[in-house]
Amino acid sequence: MPELFEHPEGTSTGELEVDRILTVPNLITTLRALCIPLFLYLLFAQHSRGWAGFLLGTLGATDWVDGYVARRFNQTSTFGKMYDPTVDRLMMVIAIISIIIDGSVPRWYAFTIVIREVLVSGWVIATVAMGAKRMNVTWWGKVGTFANMCAFPWFLFSRAEIAPGLQTMWRVLAYGAAVPGVIFSLLAAGQYVTLGRRAIAEGRAERITAS
Repeated sequence: MPELFEHPEGTSTGELEVDRILTVPNLITTLRALCIPLFLYLLFAQHSRGWAGFLLGTLGATDWVDGYVARRFNQTSTFGKMYDPTVDRLMMVIAIISIIIDGSVPRWYAFTIVIREVLVSGWVIATVAMGAKRMNVTWWGKVGTFANMCAFPWFLFSRAEIAPGLQTMWRVLAYGAAVPGVIFSLLAAGQYVTLGRRAIAEGRAERITAS
């Protein structure tokens, strides 16, 4: 296990670091990805909205862990910086579509978020293909993501059979998180368009300077 925390020397490529794929942060991200089929199993095979919501909420609450470990042990890498957000977005899209099928979430809200996630992901991939520098997540994006990661589990709790007397409370909480979640997510999407254009220009400028 200790070798997983080692960082190879002489692997710098500007802002990003290239190291082994087998690192602790990437293993954590992989474990999070493996929770996707578990979530589907709980929701559809076991019909347990409560446990599915608990798992989804736990995944959202621990989203920071792999990034923290990468920074703490100096294991940031090109692969990790692409792998982590890709898994996060894949997880969110699959979870949202699943909850839509389950019928526990208002469709206007769920479709707004899932379309936003797909478009933003496509835009990020396009900017990378055009040689853009990596874009950092904005404050609005973080707030929107946090609110949405609260809202979806709470919508599941509001339809769970356990503690039926609390269903109204969970639904109120879910709407209280969903509304700002939509607003901040859409504002952040507009920011990413501007940041993406700037990142493309900066990437081209760096390549011209290097050549």
